[in-house]
Amino acid sequence: MDTTAAIAEELLDLMSRLSPLGATVFGLPGYDHLLTDHSPEAEESARAAAVSIAERARALPADDDPVTRAVIVQQAESVIDQIDSHAVEYTITDSFFAPAGELLNVLPMTVTATERQQQDYLARLRAVPAFLDAVAARHVAGSAAGRTPVQHLLDAAIAHLDRYLAATEDPLARPSGDDAFNAERDRLIATEVRPAFAAYREALTGLTGRPADQAGLCRLPDGDRVYAGLARVHTSTDRTPEELHRTGLEVMAALAEEYAVIGERVFGTRDTAEVFERMRNDPALRWKSEDELITAAREAVVRAEEVAPRWFGRLPAKRCEVEPVPAVDAPGAPTAFYAPPAMDGSRPGTYYANTHRVEERFRYQAEAIAFHEAVPGHHFQITLAQEADLPMLRRVASVTGYLEGWGLYCERLADEMGLYSDDVARLGMLALDSMRAGRLVVDTGLHLHGWSREQAVAYLVEHTPLALVEIESEVDRYLAAPGQALAYMVGRLEIQRVRAEAEAALGDRFDIREFHDLVLGGGPLPLAVLAEVVRDWVTSHA
Repeated sequence: MDTTAAIAEELLDLMSRLSPLGATVFGLPGYDHLLTDHSPEAEESARAAAVSIAERARALPADDDPVTRAVIVQQAESVIDQIDSHAVEYTITDSFFAPAGELLNVLPMTVTATERQQQDYLARLRAVPAFLDAVAARHVAGSAAGRTPVQHLLDAAIAHLDRYLAATEDPLARPSGDDAFNAERDRLIATEVRPAFAAYREALTGLTGRPADQAGLCRLPDGDRVYAGLARVHTSTDRTPEELHRTGLEVMAALAEEYAVIGERVFGTRDTAEVFERMRNDPALRWKSEDELITAAREAVVRAEEVAPRWFGRLPAKRCEVEPVPAVDAPGAPTAFYAPPAMDGSRPGTYYANTHRVEERFRYQAEAIAFHEAVPGHHFQITLAQEADLPMLRRVASVTGYLEGWGLYCERLADEMGLYSDDVARLGMLALDSMRAGRLVVDTGLHLHGWSREQAVAYLVEHTPLALVEIESEVDRYLAAPGQALAYMVGRLEIQRVRAEAEAALGDRFDIREFHDLVLGGGPLPLAVLAEVVRDWVTSHA
């Protein structure tokens, strides 16, 4: 007989087999020897399993752990939407959003302290040729069906592979162990892995991509349906892409007054265009060195850790590490990202800051990004979920709207906590707000309305103070991972909404520490489920 707990375990196993590298990142045991099977047959089987899981979860008794049941249904439906997107066929880029890029990004993080871990790592290296062959075959099949990659991202992926193949120190050789392991690892890399990447690179040169003025999903067969599905995946809501586009425009317009107020204090002007011009072109606002950027990130994290106990009842057992993005990955990597700790404690949670072309990056963003990616953002959310007494699915569920909504919420929360060092840093908070509102506008502009890359870049140049290098990287990210960028502002607005309702209902009885513990204590929740959890909490305190 089905139970919520049993179905949750079944879904977690399915998701881990679909993304064994992701399972390794979270430290889930049993998948460290595997790579994703990207064959059409494997995807068809996984889709059928996800449909069955969703149907059986809906049929469970209403009082049988309703929160977990709702997470199961949403996660299973997300698996279906992602498979139906055929993303592996056209996702070719120079970052971890693409299958080959994920290999190069995640495998170096692998812990090989035990003999079992070493043997699993070697098994993965042996599997790389077949993995890349299968991915290349899907690219070819996708192109034949009209699902082509974006040409300039295809070119960037080839350049990324060239950097990897030219590197004197192979990043896949970073995990080390005893002499026998190291020798076999190096042999496999030299005789099987690197030749497989070289062959994959050659396969990419045989593809033809679509131009930058036709880069959105709406240019592909059935692209509108695919994009609507990906919007559901990443926002965990039923809001349409058109609704999300309008929301982005509204939030962007509301930011103008905040720019005017802080811009007058910092630059002596309320004119948004002039504030943007100063933020982009004042050399004093740029980094001078990689060390300077990393030092500032570490200082922001320490400052947040010191204040956090006044705002959170539960704190992570382990601190967040801060490191630069590895040089071989940096050109295609985001401005920053967080890699979660392993469940078994073998790898710490780490905030990676991108120091590529550091002199073109702006120092005023550093604090807001650190509060989002590290403390009290993703590090608190992910680590506390891992430590919670919850079904494993609830601890590691991929609910992007919740995860990224919390990170963006923390950028504003940091201002309440008094963490920003000055008004220049607050301008960085606004700049990142502009970017996330811009994501709603531009992601939907590209994939729903058929904007060109040039139109998308021009919109962000006009409406945000970001450097061109970051704007171009952002737009390429939206092209590489359609819908993912929608999650941030949608999630933040929902967390702010349920908090405001709770504050209004409870008045003096509202405790911010309890609220934050509630939001983080249930693991990643679909946004509608989170709202219901908060309503129940308010009722219990009334």
